[in-house]
Amino acid sequence: MSEANIGLIGLAVMGENLVLNMESKGFTVAVFNRTTSKVDDFVNGRAKGKNIIGTHSVEEMVSKLEKPRKVMLMVKAGEVVDLFIDQIVPFLEKGDIIIDGGNSHFPDTNRRVSSLAEKGILFVGAGVSGGEEGALKGPSIMPGGAPEAWEHVKPIFQSICAKADNGEPCCDWVGQNGAGHFVKMVHNGIEYGDMQLICEAYQLMKVGLGMSPDEMSEVLKEWDKGDLDSYLIEITGDILAYKDDDGSPLVDKILDTAGQKGTGKWTGIVSLDLGVPVTLIGESVFARCLSSIKEERVIASKVLSGPTPTFSGDKTAFIKKINNALYASKIISYAQGYELLAAAGAEYGWDLNYGGIANMWRGGCIIRSQFLGKIKDAFDKNPSLKNLLLDDFFIEQINKAQDGWREVSAYALTNGIAIPAISTALCYYDGYRTARLPANLLQAQRDYFGAHTYERLDKPRGEFFHTNWTGHGGSTSSSTYNA
Repeated sequence: MSEANIGLIGLAVMGENLVLNMESKGFTVAVFNRTTSKVDDFVNGRAKGKNIIGTHSVEEMVSKLEKPRKVMLMVKAGEVVDLFIDQIVPFLEKGDIIIDGGNSHFPDTNRRVSSLAEKGILFVGAGVSGGEEGALKGPSIMPGGAPEAWEHVKPIFQSICAKADNGEPCCDWVGQNGAGHFVKMVHNGIEYGDMQLICEAYQLMKVGLGMSPDEMSEVLKEWDKGDLDSYLIEITGDILAYKDDDGSPLVDKILDTAGQKGTGKWTGIVSLDLGVPVTLIGESVFARCLSSIKEERVIASKVLSGPTPTFSGDKTAFIKKINNALYASKIISYAQGYELLAAAGAEYGWDLNYGGIANMWRGGCIIRSQFLGKIKDAFDKNPSLKNLLLDDFFIEQINKAQDGWREVSAYALTNGIAIPAISTALCYYDGYRTARLPANLLQAQRDYFGAHTYERLDKPRGEFFHTNWTGHGGSTSSSTYNA
């Protein structure tokens, strides 16, 4: 007898909390975990007395589901997802639905949508963001895949997701195939950027201004009341104020090597594949890579010289300029992320709703902030906006923040403080606003050594020329293409 509205496989932190969230919204959930003792522990512990059905096999779990059956996987991305799909499919019928709620790479989701469609099974790749608390109280959910599945999963997803300030659910259909997981990937890439930018602001205050964690915590709490109001600014203020058992700041005792699970790297790789200059996210990934070679850096710190930071100006005024630099760089990061979304939409045939994506990110997820409302406004006003930097609001914001941004960048570079994300954001901005870049010389170089041809300012676009630069090179040119 079918009893459950949905089944969920994978009772780690995110899975457990999503189940409890679903149950609290009136849904009955059947659960399964590969280590079945976890099922019993959950059902007799956090889930005791709730409409949650523990099962000890995939077949048993599927047998408990109403039709069309909906099975959600909250397992490690990669091979494990495929292994569970293979176990589930024999017990499903045409029109049943499998949902992957993990951080799967979007090409894998493309493949799974296609292969399962041949069997009549609907596959949904749903990015879920918000961490442990978001999963329990309301995450941001970014579903894509087989469009026919949306009407069946929509009531559950829009009930359990976070709600924006305007009451709209932070979940809507993103697009076909791997669109949902692509948007989640870009979300995570932007998250890498946001975190790195905050870390650079921290380093500027700590090393550049000699501030204590308590002093920096107070600054972050002030910033959280203004343009930078966001979840990551809020938690960073809390982290800086947190004390270890001996009363000293815990943050000072944490080893400076950062981990990563791959979504930031994927964002960088895809940006290269699509030819989109997502420089800030790229630098944020590389900053984590650099942090991981701690032992090398310790050796290098003893033999490589550089300036010792000194500051003699108005500290309060400079903190405001750090705020400017952080805010302007954040605008660049989102502008680049949205350019990548647009390029992917064109490449893969996804009709992405850019304002809707900003709305999905306004609540529940790690990058949630008031700032995202301004992005939604920009795309509501102009759905075909090419770049956020061309929107009137963001033009005004960059102009206001620009002097402080430049001063902070100059101070960091002359004082030997590494700010890769802030500085690359400024370089992108200056490159984007430059009508004539030095790529004319670069193209001449390519033509000189490889006969790769060039276009001319005084001729129509699409007409290519080759010059015999040395007088003995001949007139044959290479075919013209861009990788």
